[in-house]
Amino acid sequence: GHGVVPSTECSVGEVLDMGYIMARDVGTATVKIKNTSNLTLPFSVQLESLSPTRDRDRQKIPSFLMSSLQRTEIVGTQNYSGFSVFSVSPTEGKIEAGRSQDFVVTFSPDHESLYYSDHLKVLLFGKQTAHEIHLKGAARNHPMFVEGGVPLDVPVESLAVIPPVAPQKALEGGNVPSLSLLLLLEYVEGSAEPARAEITVGAMQSPLLAAKKAVEFSLDSGAELQRAGFALDGPRGALERGQQQRIGVSWVPPADLQTSEPPLVSALLTVKGDITESYRVLLMARVVSAP
Repeated sequence: GHGVVPSTECSVGEVLDMGYIMARDVGTATVKIKNTSNLTLPFSVQLESLSPTRDRDRQKIPSFLMSSLQRTEIVGTQNYSGFSVFSVSPTEGKIEAGRSQDFVVTFSPDHESLYYSDHLKVLLFGKQTAHEIHLKGAARNHPMFVEGGVPLDVPVESLAVIPPVAPQKALEGGNVPSLSLLLLLEYVEGSAEPARAEITVGAMQSPLLAAKKAVEFSLDSGAELQRAGFALDGPRGALERGQQQRIGVSWVPPADLQTSEPPLVSALLTVKGDITESYRVLLMARVVSAP
Protein backbone atom coordinates (compact mmCIF):
# COMPACT_ATOMS: atom_id res chain seq x y z
CA GLY A 1 0.00 0.00 0.00
CA HIS A 2 0.92 3.67 -0.19
CA GLY A 3 0.77 6.11 2.69
CA VAL A 4 -0.21 9.63 1.64
CA VAL A 5 -0.23 12.83 3.65
CA PRO A 6 -3.07 15.32 3.00
CA SER A 7 -1.64 18.77 2.28
CA THR A 8 -3.31 22.10 1.47
CA GLU A 9 -2.38 25.74 0.84
CA CYS A 10 -4.46 28.70 2.01
CA SER A 11 -4.60 32.12 0.30
CA VAL A 12 -4.73 34.03 3.61
CA GLY A 13 -2.59 33.87 6.74
CA GLU A 14 -3.66 33.53 10.35
CA VAL A 15 -5.84 36.68 10.30
CA LEU A 16 -8.56 37.80 7.86
CA ASP A 17 -9.41 41.44 8.60
CA MET A 18 -12.67 42.50 6.95
CA GLY A 19 -11.89 46.14 7.78
CA TYR A 20 -14.49 48.84 8.44
CA ILE A 21 -17.98 48.74 6.96
CA MET A 22 -21.23 50.55 7.74
CA ALA A 23 -23.46 48.91 10.36
CA ARG A 24 -26.25 46.90 8.66
CA ASP A 25 -24.14 46.68 5.51
CA VAL A 26 -22.57 43.43 4.23
CA GLY A 27 -18.92 42.80 3.39
CA THR A 28 -17.48 39.70 1.73
CA ALA A 29 -14.04 38.18 1.23
CA THR A 30 -12.87 35.03 -0.54
CA VAL A 31 -10.50 32.47 0.95
CA LYS A 32 -9.00 29.97 -1.49
CA ILE A 33 -7.73 26.58 -0.29
CA LYS A 34 -5.80 24.41 -2.72
CA ASN A 35 -5.44 20.64 -2.40
CA THR A 36 -1.72 20.03 -3.05
CA SER A 37 -1.89 16.29 -2.35
CA ASN A 38 -2.86 13.50 -4.75
CA LEU A 39 -6.01 12.35 -2.97
CA THR A 40 -9.51 13.77 -2.61
CA LEU A 41 -9.96 15.64 0.67
CA PRO A 42 -13.37 15.82 2.39
CA PHE A 43 -13.61 19.09 4.35
CA SER A 44 -15.88 20.76 6.87
CA VAL A 45 -15.83 24.30 8.27
CA GLN A 46 -16.43 25.35 11.89
CA LEU A 47 -17.00 28.79 13.42
CA GLU A 48 -16.13 29.22 17.11
CA SER A 49 -19.23 31.37 17.69
CA LEU A 50 -21.39 28.38 16.69
CA SER A 51 -19.47 25.88 18.84
CA PRO A 52 -21.80 23.61 20.91
CA THR A 53 -19.48 24.01 23.93
CA ARG A 54 -19.32 27.82 23.78
CA ASP A 55 -21.86 28.40 26.57
CA ARG A 56 -19.91 26.09 28.87
CA ASP A 57 -16.61 27.76 27.96
CA ARG A 58 -18.02 31.20 28.82
CA GLN A 59 -18.65 30.32 32.50
CA LYS A 60 -15.45 32.07 33.50
CA ILE A 61 -14.35 35.42 34.88
CA PRO A 62 -15.59 38.14 32.48
CA SER A 63 -12.91 39.41 30.12
CA PHE A 64 -13.26 43.02 31.20
CA LEU A 65 -12.12 42.07 34.73
CA MET A 66 -8.83 40.68 33.41
CA SER A 67 -5.72 42.45 32.19
CA SER A 68 -5.27 42.62 28.42
CA LEU A 69 -2.49 40.02 28.64
CA GLN A 70 -4.83 37.46 30.26
CA ARG A 71 -7.65 37.83 27.75
CA THR A 72 -8.00 34.78 25.58
CA GLU A 73 -11.47 35.25 24.07
CA ILE A 74 -11.55 34.78 20.33
CA VAL A 75 -15.24 35.45 19.77
CA GLY A 76 -15.98 39.16 20.03
CA THR A 77 -19.10 41.30 19.74
CA GLN A 78 -22.19 39.50 18.46
CA ASN A 79 -25.23 40.85 16.60
CA TYR A 80 -28.21 42.03 18.64
CA SER A 81 -30.48 40.18 16.21
CA GLY A 82 -29.08 36.78 17.16
CA PHE A 83 -27.93 36.08 13.60
CA SER A 84 -24.24 35.32 13.05
CA VAL A 85 -21.91 38.22 12.38
CA PHE A 86 -19.66 36.04 10.22
CA SER A 87 -20.78 33.20 7.97
CA VAL A 88 -18.90 30.93 5.58
CA SER A 89 -20.01 29.10 2.46
CA PRO A 90 -19.69 26.22 1.66
CA THR A 91 -19.53 24.51 5.05
CA GLU A 92 -18.63 21.04 3.75
CA GLY A 93 -17.68 19.19 0.60
CA LYS A 94 -14.70 17.65 -1.16
CA ILE A 95 -11.63 19.11 -2.85
CA GLU A 96 -10.31 16.96 -5.68
CA ALA A 97 -6.56 16.35 -5.97
CA GLY A 98 -4.81 19.43 -7.41
CA ARG A 99 -8.01 21.49 -7.35
CA SER A 100 -8.93 24.58 -5.30
CA GLN A 101 -12.03 25.47 -3.30
CA ASP A 102 -13.26 29.04 -2.79
CA PHE A 103 -14.82 29.88 0.58
CA VAL A 104 -16.88 33.08 0.77
CA VAL A 105 -16.73 34.77 4.18
CA THR A 106 -19.60 37.20 4.83
CA PHE A 107 -19.43 39.96 7.45
CA SER A 108 -22.86 41.38 8.34
CA PRO A 109 -22.84 43.45 11.57
CA ASP A 110 -26.13 44.95 12.74
CA HIS A 111 -24.75 47.68 15.04
CA GLU A 112 -21.66 49.79 15.63
CA SER A 113 -18.70 48.06 17.27
CA LEU A 114 -14.95 47.89 16.71
CA TYR A 115 -14.61 44.39 18.16
CA TYR A 116 -16.35 41.89 15.93
CA SER A 117 -14.29 38.71 15.80
CA ASP A 118 -14.60 34.96 15.32
CA HIS A 119 -12.44 31.92 14.67
CA LEU A 120 -12.68 29.85 11.49
CA LYS A 121 -11.39 26.29 11.45
CA VAL A 122 -11.12 24.08 8.34
CA LEU A 123 -11.15 20.36 9.13
CA LEU A 124 -10.18 17.47 6.88
CA PHE A 125 -11.82 14.06 7.31
CA GLY A 126 -13.91 15.59 10.10
CA LYS A 127 -11.06 15.72 12.62
CA GLN A 128 -7.72 16.94 11.23
CA THR A 129 -7.30 20.72 11.48
CA ALA A 130 -5.90 22.02 8.19
CA HIS A 131 -6.22 25.80 8.72
CA GLU A 132 -7.26 28.20 11.49
CA ILE A 133 -8.10 31.80 10.61
CA HIS A 134 -8.95 34.62 13.03
CA LEU A 135 -11.79 36.70 11.55
CA LYS A 136 -12.15 40.34 12.60
CA GLY A 137 -14.03 43.41 11.47
CA ALA A 138 -15.45 46.73 12.61
CA ALA A 139 -18.72 48.53 11.93
CA ARG A 140 -19.62 52.21 12.23
CA ASN A 141 -22.85 54.17 11.98
CA HIS A 142 -21.09 56.91 10.01
CA PRO A 143 -18.87 56.65 6.91
CA MET A 144 -15.57 57.57 8.54
CA PHE A 145 -13.21 55.95 11.00
CA VAL A 146 -10.08 56.75 12.98
CA GLU A 147 -7.69 54.13 14.29
CA GLY A 148 -4.27 53.92 15.87
CA GLY A 149 -2.56 54.20 19.21
CA VAL A 150 -2.99 52.24 22.43
CA PRO A 151 -6.51 50.85 23.12
CA LEU A 152 -8.19 52.82 25.91
CA ASP A 153 -11.46 50.91 26.08
CA VAL A 154 -12.44 47.34 26.88
CA PRO A 155 -12.95 45.08 23.81
CA VAL A 156 -16.08 43.55 25.37
CA GLU A 157 -19.36 45.41 25.17
CA SER A 158 -22.48 45.31 27.30
CA LEU A 159 -25.63 43.65 26.00
CA ALA A 160 -27.58 46.79 26.92
CA VAL A 161 -28.48 48.95 23.94
CA ILE A 162 -27.40 52.45 24.99
CA PRO A 163 -28.48 55.31 22.70
CA PRO A 164 -25.30 57.17 21.76
CA VAL A 165 -24.96 60.91 22.40
CA ALA A 166 -25.09 62.67 19.06
CA PRO A 167 -21.57 64.06 18.47
CA GLN A 168 -23.09 67.13 16.75
CA LYS A 169 -24.96 68.06 19.94
CA ALA A 170 -21.88 67.49 22.06
CA LEU A 171 -19.90 69.82 19.84
CA GLU A 172 -22.48 72.61 20.06
CA GLY A 173 -21.69 72.91 23.75
CA GLY A 174 -18.08 73.89 23.08
CA ASN A 175 -16.45 71.24 20.88
CA VAL A 176 -16.31 68.51 23.53
CA PRO A 177 -14.36 65.46 22.22
CA SER A 178 -16.44 62.30 22.37
CA LEU A 179 -13.55 59.81 21.91
CA SER A 180 -9.92 59.55 22.93
CA LEU A 181 -6.77 58.09 21.38
CA LEU A 182 -3.43 57.55 23.12
CA LEU A 183 -0.20 57.61 21.12
CA LEU A 184 2.90 56.40 22.96
CA LEU A 185 6.21 57.52 21.45
CA GLU A 186 9.45 55.95 22.75
CA TYR A 187 12.70 57.68 21.83
CA VAL A 188 15.81 55.49 22.02
CA GLU A 189 18.47 57.37 23.98
CA GLY A 190 21.25 58.64 21.72
CA SER A 191 19.41 57.72 18.52
CA ALA A 192 19.54 59.89 15.40
CA GLU A 193 15.97 58.82 14.52
CA PRO A 194 12.96 60.43 16.19
CA ALA A 195 10.27 58.36 17.88
CA ARG A 196 7.30 57.81 15.56
CA ALA A 197 3.60 56.92 15.76
CA GLU A 198 0.64 57.37 13.44
CA ILE A 199 -3.13 57.68 13.21
CA THR A 200 -5.17 56.47 10.23
CA VAL A 201 -8.28 58.36 9.09
CA GLY A 202 -10.51 56.59 6.56
CA ALA A 203 -13.68 57.10 4.53
CA MET A 204 -15.80 54.02 3.86
CA GLN A 205 -17.20 52.85 0.55
CA SER A 206 -20.77 51.60 0.88
CA PRO A 207 -23.88 51.10 -1.27
CA LEU A 208 -25.82 52.52 1.70
CA LEU A 209 -24.24 55.91 1.02
CA ALA A 210 -25.89 57.93 -1.74
CA ALA A 211 -23.78 61.09 -1.71
CA LYS A 212 -20.10 61.11 -2.60
CA LYS A 213 -19.32 63.71 0.01
CA ALA A 214 -15.67 63.81 1.01
CA VAL A 215 -14.51 63.29 4.58
CA GLU A 216 -12.36 66.15 5.87
CA PHE A 217 -10.04 65.93 8.85
CA SER A 218 -7.62 68.15 10.74
CA LEU A 219 -5.39 67.59 13.75
CA ASP A 220 -4.95 70.87 15.60
CA SER A 221 -1.26 71.40 16.37
CA GLY A 222 -0.76 74.12 18.95
CA ALA A 223 2.42 75.76 20.15
CA GLU A 224 2.44 73.40 23.14
CA LEU A 225 3.14 70.44 20.84
CA GLN A 226 6.14 72.13 19.26
CA ARG A 227 7.54 73.19 22.63
CA ALA A 228 7.31 69.57 23.82
CA GLY A 229 9.24 68.36 20.75
CA PHE A 230 6.34 66.90 18.71
CA ALA A 231 6.07 67.32 14.93
CA LEU A 232 3.10 66.38 12.71
CA ASP A 233 3.13 65.04 9.15
CA GLY A 234 -0.07 65.46 7.09
CA PRO A 235 -2.26 66.83 9.91
CA ARG A 236 -5.13 67.77 7.59
CA GLY A 237 -6.70 66.58 4.36
CA ALA A 238 -9.82 65.41 2.51
CA LEU A 239 -10.79 61.87 1.52
CA GLU A 240 -13.10 60.43 -1.11
CA ARG A 241 -15.07 57.23 -0.49
CA GLY A 242 -12.78 54.21 -0.01
CA GLN A 243 -9.66 56.26 0.74
CA GLN A 244 -7.60 56.46 3.91
CA GLN A 245 -4.68 58.60 5.00
CA ARG A 246 -2.12 58.50 7.78
CA ILE A 247 -1.21 61.33 10.13
CA GLY A 248 2.37 60.89 11.27
CA VAL A 249 3.64 62.07 14.66
CA SER A 250 7.34 62.23 15.52
CA TRP A 251 9.11 63.26 18.71
CA VAL A 252 12.65 64.31 19.58
CA PRO A 253 13.21 65.19 23.23
CA PRO A 254 13.88 68.91 23.65
CA ALA A 255 17.14 69.97 25.28
CA ASP A 256 15.44 71.09 28.49
CA LEU A 257 13.46 67.84 28.96
CA GLN A 258 13.13 66.62 32.54
CA THR A 259 13.29 62.81 32.14
CA SER A 260 11.42 62.32 35.39
CA GLU A 261 8.42 64.05 33.85
CA PRO A 262 7.80 62.74 30.31
CA PRO A 263 5.59 65.08 28.28
CA LEU A 264 1.88 64.40 27.96
CA VAL A 265 0.20 66.76 25.49
CA SER A 266 -3.29 66.61 23.98
CA ALA A 267 -4.40 67.70 20.52
CA LEU A 268 -7.87 67.86 18.96
CA LEU A 269 -8.63 65.77 15.87
CA THR A 270 -11.78 66.87 14.01
CA VAL A 271 -13.32 64.57 11.37
CA LYS A 272 -16.20 65.89 9.21
CA GLY A 273 -18.40 63.55 7.18
CA ASP A 274 -22.18 63.33 7.41
CA ILE A 275 -21.60 64.46 11.01
CA THR A 276 -18.65 66.06 12.82
CA GLU A 277 -16.71 63.94 15.30
CA SER A 278 -13.95 65.08 17.63
CA TYR A 279 -11.19 62.98 19.15
CA ARG A 280 -8.89 63.96 21.98
CA VAL A 281 -5.46 62.69 20.90
CA LEU A 282 -3.15 62.19 23.89
CA LEU A 283 0.54 62.25 22.96
CA MET A 284 2.75 60.62 25.58
CA ALA A 285 6.51 60.43 25.05
CA ARG A 286 9.41 58.95 26.98
CA VAL A 287 13.09 58.23 26.55
CA VAL A 288 14.16 54.57 26.72
CA SER A 289 17.70 53.19 26.93
CA ALA A 290 19.09 51.33 23.93
CA PRO A 291 18.69 47.52 24.08
